[in-house]
Amino acid sequence: MKIQPLADRVLIEPAAAEEKTIGGIIIPDTAKEKPLQGTVVAVGKGTKDEEMVLKAGDTVLYGKYAGTELEHEGKKYLIMRQSDVVAILA
Repeated sequence: MKIQPLADRVLIEPAAAEEKTIGGIIIPDTAKEKPLQGTVVAVGKGTKDEEMVLKAGDTVLYGKYAGTELEHEGKKYLIMRQSDVVAILA
């Protein structure tokens, strides 16, 4: 099964959170910062008022609380509006 976003929405695979240890203590997942960077997996067709600028494969930055988390076939994704993406990394 494939996920195809509708309208001006994009499907993003977040970058993995960095593993950090402090003096041999491993920080639990609940205390880690969520990544604010990811890769666009799929995009919608846009709307009559907003054309799609993003494309699959783009590496992007997005807001801390942007998007809705979902899990599909064991992978975690975010689905959000194109306007929630703040930058494309070149």
